[in-house]
Formats: sequence, C-alpha cells, structure tokens
Amino acid sequence: MSVSFVPLIEYTRGPLTEVVHAGAIAVADTRGKLIASAGNADALTFTRSTLKPFQALPFLQGGGPGHFGFTSPQVALLCASHNGEDMHVKQVDDMLQKIGTTHRTLQCGCHVPLLFSYGGQSVPADLQYDERHNNCSGKHTGFVAHCVQHGLPLENHLDMAHPLQAAIRTQVARVAQCDESDLVAGTDGCSAPNYALSLAKLAFSFARLASGAQDSEFGEHFELLSSAMAAHPEMVSGTGRNDLDFVRAGRGDWITKIGADGVQTIASKSRGQAIAIKVISGNMPALYAAAVVTLEQLGWLDDVQREILKPWGEKLLLNARGNPVGEIRAAFKLTMA
Repeated sequence: MSVSFVPLIEYTRGPLTEVVHAGAIAVADTRGKLIASAGNADALTFTRSTLKPFQALPFLQGGGPGHFGFTSPQVALLCASHNGEDMHVKQVDDMLQKIGTTHRTLQCGCHVPLLFSYGGQSVPADLQYDERHNNCSGKHTGFVAHCVQHGLPLENHLDMAHPLQAAIRTQVARVAQCDESDLVAGTDGCSAPNYALSLAKLAFSFARLASGAQDSEFGEHFELLSSAMAAHPEMVSGTGRNDLDFVRAGRGDWITKIGADGVQTIASKSRGQAIAIKVISGNMPALYAAAVVTLEQLGWLDDVQREILKPWGEKLLLNARGNPVGEIRAAFKLTMA
C-alpha cells in the first residue's frame, strides 16, 4: 500500500500538517496511453458506482431503452448515484411502469436518501422511503428491465452466475481490455457485483465512454450513455452534489462519476482523456479537492470553471465561529508520462 499510494491532500492546523489523505491518480487516453499520474497508476481499486455506465451495456446492446421507451433522463438514471429526490423517484416510477413491475423487484435495499446524508440536512421524523430512493435504483431498474425483456429470472438476478451479471462481467472486461479472469470481484453496497480495476484501466474506460460514437466497439452505446450523462447531470447525482457542479463546469465536454469510499472519474470528450482518482481513506472532501487540483494541474480549467469548482477545491478550514484555523491543500504534483 505504501508503494501504491502517495499523499494527495493534507489538512493543516496552524503551522502543522494535522491530517494526510493518501491515494493515487491516473490520467489516460482512448488508446490506453498513460498521460499523467500520482502514486501507482496500476493500483487496484473497486470501481464502486463509477462502474454503472458499463453495467448498463447489456441492456443497451439488447435495445432495452428503445424497447421500453426510456427517455434520455432515464438513460442517465441508469448511471446514477442519485439523491433520492422527488425528481429521481418520479423517473424510477415511470421506468417501472413502462417495464410492468414494481420497486419490490429491485433488490437494492433501502437507505436514507443521499439528499440528507450528503446535503447535511436533518432527516424528517415522518420520512418514508423505499428501494426507489436508493441511490442505485436507476441501475437496478435497468437490471430488472433487461431481465423482463429477455425472459430471464428476476429472483436471483444479482447473483454472479446469473446471465445478466455474466454479461456485465464480459462487457466490463471488453471495455477495460483485460481478461475476465483478471477482474477482482466483490459485492457493492446495493448488493450488485462490483469489480476492481487499476486506476489506469478505469481512466481508459472512461476516456472511451466519453468518446461516444468515435469508439469503434461501443460507439452507439457510449454515445447514448455519455450524451445522457452530460445532458442530465441532475439525474446522475442531484442537488448540491459534486458531479452536478463538475459537469456544469465542463459545459458539455465533461462527464463525471463519483464512487463510494473515495473514487472519482472525470472524462473530457474533446481531449479524449479521463482521470481516475482513489483516496484510500475514503474521505470525500479530500477526494473532491484532489479532483479540482488534478484538473488545474492538467490545464483543463479556465477562470469561470475555477470559480464554479472553488467550493470543492483547496480552501481555508474554519472553526465553529467561522475563523480560519488551517487549510485543505494539495500535497501532490502530477508526473507527466
């Protein structure tokens, strides 16, 4: 671990560094060429929710969105880690109605909507929520839709051996251009299989995704997914979320996807490049700051974008009285390949 990860973000107090968040960063292009890195670009990390666009591939390859009449915001929702806001639940409801099933088939479990946990809001005592409010409900609705369309069993559709999950594993390996046997498997928080990739492979995969129709293998499907993610970032994340601000800062050129426990991807369509970051502590504010610093060091930011992303980057640390007591600041410099 000490070889793979380097200090990325440090928190200071007075003259001392008090907290250090280590991690690694990889920047790759659509050919898989490493452009820049910090730490070990080959460090393995579970992809967590950054995997969602690729988990949707079997559904898209089977013509699922057209078959059920899913709209562009609903395609974006397939890739979402959403807030569970009314706008998200409404879309999930509509998708389930089009499929002809209910939220009880989703098997993703329930949690307090991210609107409250990420937004720092108090949870109302009378709040009622179910699987539709799960941040992964869009992905799971796509799973159920695929099974319904192709007559596959629903009761075990999250099992690793289920035809849907086997197809997803194959497509993930194809996108990352690795052997299926090299994929390290685990179970995500929503009970779906998840896979670990090197940061370089994850960045490469997102560079391909952002290239859309230019990708020779998945062009049609990557165009549909990346266009929906760029056009509807509020569906992919939600109010107050970093993915929303980052996509808006990208002005149609960027797609971004957060993953739990310190994973972030950012891809630029025009550059044909993507960034993959892992903060090993899982600290999300440190991850956000590392992402902004990475964009700055790569030269992707103009003054307007810097202003939009300022709340997510390096900043002063304030105490309860609003007085500055330290800083959140970068502790890394990208190595250009």
